[in-house]
Amino acid sequence: MTVETRPPLPSYSEDEAEQIVRNRRGTPVALHPKGRWTPLKIALWVVISLLGAIAWTTLALVRGEQVNTIWFVVAAICTYLIGYRFYALFVQRTVMRPDDTNATPAERVNNGTDFDPTHRVVLYGHHFAAIAGAGPLVGPVLAAQMGYLPGTMWIIFGVIVAGGIQDMLVLFYSMRRGGRSLGQMARDEIGPVGGTIALIVVFAMLMIVLAVLAMVCVNALAESPWGVFAVGCTIPIALLMGLWLRYIQPGKITQVSVVGFVLLIAAIVGGRWVAESPLGAYLHLSPTALVWAMVIYGFAAAVLPVWLLLTPRDYLSTFMKVGTIVVLAVGIILVRPIAQMPAFTNFAFNTAGPVFAGALFPFLFITIACGALSGMHAMVSSGTTPKMIQKESQARFIGYGGMLMESFVAVAALAAAVSLNQGVYFAMNMSPAAINAAAGTSISTTSTGPEKAEAATTAVGKLAVNPDGSQVVPEWRVINPDGTERLITGASALEEVATDVGEASVVSRTGGAPTLAVGMAAILHRIPIIGGTGMMGFWYHFAIMFEALFILSAVDAVTRVARFQLSDAIGNWVPRFANPSWRVGSWLTTAIVVAAWGSLLLMGVTDPRGGIQTLYPLFGIANQLIAAVALTVVTVMVVRKGYLKWVWIPLLPLVIDVATTFTASWQKIFSNDPALGYWQQYADAQAKLGSGTLDAASLAIQQAVARNTFIQGTLSILFVTSVALVLVAAGVRVATTIRDHDASTSEDPHQESNFYAPSHLIAQPLERKVEAEYAVVGDPALLAGHGQKPTKETS
Repeated sequence: MTVETRPPLPSYSEDEAEQIVRNRRGTPVALHPKGRWTPLKIALWVVISLLGAIAWTTLALVRGEQVNTIWFVVAAICTYLIGYRFYALFVQRTVMRPDDTNATPAERVNNGTDFDPTHRVVLYGHHFAAIAGAGPLVGPVLAAQMGYLPGTMWIIFGVIVAGGIQDMLVLFYSMRRGGRSLGQMARDEIGPVGGTIALIVVFAMLMIVLAVLAMVCVNALAESPWGVFAVGCTIPIALLMGLWLRYIQPGKITQVSVVGFVLLIAAIVGGRWVAESPLGAYLHLSPTALVWAMVIYGFAAAVLPVWLLLTPRDYLSTFMKVGTIVVLAVGIILVRPIAQMPAFTNFAFNTAGPVFAGALFPFLFITIACGALSGMHAMVSSGTTPKMIQKESQARFIGYGGMLMESFVAVAALAAAVSLNQGVYFAMNMSPAAINAAAGTSISTTSTGPEKAEAATTAVGKLAVNPDGSQVVPEWRVINPDGTERLITGASALEEVATDVGEASVVSRTGGAPTLAVGMAAILHRIPIIGGTGMMGFWYHFAIMFEALFILSAVDAVTRVARFQLSDAIGNWVPRFANPSWRVGSWLTTAIVVAAWGSLLLMGVTDPRGGIQTLYPLFGIANQLIAAVALTVVTVMVVRKGYLKWVWIPLLPLVIDVATTFTASWQKIFSNDPALGYWQQYADAQAKLGSGTLDAASLAIQQAVARNTFIQGTLSILFVTSVALVLVAAGVRVATTIRDHDASTSEDPHQESNFYAPSHLIAQPLERKVEAEYAVVGDPALLAGHGQKPTKETS
């Protein structure tokens, strides 16, 4: 006969015991730590503040001297630390007021499919991977045409007062409402009319966002065996990690993290060998084949239990994402490249930019979405994450902290882009049509690399970029065998760039992703241990694959989020769809979602002049209009909670977002500048069609322009009008709440928690002691993460 002995419980000092909050069963569920300011802490924050001030002074005020990109990294880190420690904590204490004695939806429902109490580190990885799509990589690179300062300021200060606040508050308020989607919360808080409009328009805009994200991923992986192999390997590795955490070592992430990381590195390194082997031919997939692969994967990731594929894969992706950005940041510190762009270029103040049309206001704020403020993030914050978060107090480091990490990605991408020579940057980002118009040439996809390089050199030389009037000339430095450097200029420089990165040509490689890859390769190949000219090609293709992995993680998570949005919407009329445990409903709504964005994506790869190419210009505005809806809903919630004196917290970013998106929409709809206005472009195309002088090829182009601009203009009117109606309905609801002193809320009733988890990403000493106690006295189902039988409660 054996007697089971229970591990000893930790002992607490009197001061520690006072900080522990227990439920009626005596189980620890929360901590009320005593914060103490010490001379060392004060000195630390003084140093951080001084460093940040020096960095911003250098970036914003120093003129006439070279600006080292190391100050981008210093300014960002110091500002993030201050924003997280002081402003985010202030917002948490005023309009959130987390209560860890209240059970989260993950604890209450815990059905093992969508609702699953997930280790905070794994969930942080999932959340970051889900929100970090193409935006923080591509947007800052495109916006570099305006200079380094506007983008840097918007990315860093925007995340502090706008993006981080939106993500954190939406996550918290969704968690308080059973993990409901943004659209459903809009209907509950604003009312049936405004809320229903929000439900429909947000879902429509989300399909555009998903299709564009998927298209960028397809373009990155098409005909790239290395990328397909490495990204594809993350799926079986994630399945292994999910099963390990579920059944072998529940809750123990150290070992599985090490194994997953080693396997990921092996897949990345081995991918190059596989691509060059006979097996590579089978992985040389066409864009169409990749579309079907992504649709199938998106469906599977959205219906399988989150712990099996989605969460571990996103956590695994975070290793590569964060690791690569950290390596890039370290590279910037070691190599210390100089910013080649001035603080402001002439394109910040006119619509003549060759990369995209539009002046600094409002188009900087539309081009750089993710990284500063993104509506897609609100969908994730009201989608998967609130259904998996363990404790309410974790919302700050997951919601706000996750957004800070994405913002740092955007800063690193911007620094890499502005460190490139101006001639190389603009040659890569000007379309063939723009090059032909500026240079008076007729290059096409069949032109040779030298022909493209000559035309691009002529074109960029005619650009009025710099306020001092200096001419733009492509330049590229190469390292000689004896270690000395040699400067190459003109068309030869563009040809040398292509040779170094292993491409036939880098001219007109638009979209931002190839530019970032060249910028990263140019920095990393100068680091002695991992560098050398021979490594340029490796780092370039590694960066392309890295970007594809970044984006795919957002596609799978947002597909699941869109399913929640659709389920909640249908659930208003067919209540069973609102039950998160009803498998038929989840499969049906997922099929509708993937069919919607998959059809748009398929149109894009089969008809280059239509489909997603038609919708791409709407991506930035649609994304920011979703953010406007999210911030509107949060503003109404803050008022209805009785926090009227603090309503400026969500109202400030809402005003900024509405001002920029509505102005951009107005210009895109009504401007008579053919570089901006959809209807002006439509009228010009119709005039050319009516001239009767076009050949067959030109006729097809103008017909596509007329069709595309008509769709773009119509959808722009529909989207901005719908969001305006939501704003009006929200204003009426706020006025009624204040007038009637309405204290009602759509929050779920308080339910006592029986679970404990630390509030910090890295557990503090007392938190580790309480964790050890809970491991002995806690609920085994919650400890192991095994799903309980679904409760009657639904989201």
